[in-house]
Amino acid sequence: MTSRKKIEELFFKCLMVLSLLAVMGSLVLIIGTVIYKGAGSMSLDMITSTPEGGYYLGKKGGILNAIAGSLILTGIATVAAIALALPLALYINLYRARRSRFAEMVRLSMDFLWGIPSIVYGAFGFSVMIFLGIRASLLGGIIAVTLLIIPIMARAIDEAVSLVPRELLDSSYSLGATRFEAAFKIVVRQCLPGIVSAVLIAFGRGIGDAASVLFTAGFSDRIPLSLSEPAATLPLAIFFQLGTPFPEVRDRAYASALILTVIILALSITARVLASRFNRHIIK
Repeated sequence: MTSRKKIEELFFKCLMVLSLLAVMGSLVLIIGTVIYKGAGSMSLDMITSTPEGGYYLGKKGGILNAIAGSLILTGIATVAAIALALPLALYINLYRARRSRFAEMVRLSMDFLWGIPSIVYGAFGFSVMIFLGIRASLLGGIIAVTLLIIPIMARAIDEAVSLVPRELLDSSYSLGATRFEAAFKIVVRQCLPGIVSAVLIAFGRGIGDAASVLFTAGFSDRIPLSLSEPAATLPLAIFFQLGTPFPEVRDRAYASALILTVIILALSITARVLASRFNRHIIK
């Protein structure tokens, strides 16, 4: 190996190490800041009770309304998104040629929608709500978050489906299976780890977004019991708590951020565990 190649290899190795340190350092710094500032305000009462009168002025209560609102809103939005994203991914891979012009146009559209800022989805969802006569509510937030995570989920599932060997499909067709049977009995089973990861990634994206629900979900100190009621979410709770002039309320915002971080971490671990479990049933 020449000295020039050694220098190039050393340079890129140093660059990769620096990139790793930058990413890991940012992660540790963010988590460390949230834990340092929020751990002191964490309590059982905070996650098991709703805000009482004067909560945002430093009085008693918790953020159970925001935790429940986030889980309900994002959970329903995720179910609605997978009902649209999964058939879309299966259609462009099984009923259309995987690399056809139509399939590539759909993928380009999903990539474009993925890159649109979430505040735009919130504004569009707000326009839809006005057109339908819906006020700021749980339903409005569900509409906005569903639109936000559909392209994320669809593209992730599309990538998982595209990895299914073509020979496996040809074998199923030769045995008399229809495309519908091949799609839901073979392809879905084969790419189940990818589908689970896509769903949990989309759920994590939806539960952590504030801009899309700022004008659509509203905010309430109560747990929503119907689709027409406004719903609090953790990102909005953090936003409102950080906007107060009271130091103890701002500390609660970091505690809320810590709770949201733990939820996202739990989702990531769950995705890995489920993916490894479903991998046992995959033909490789």
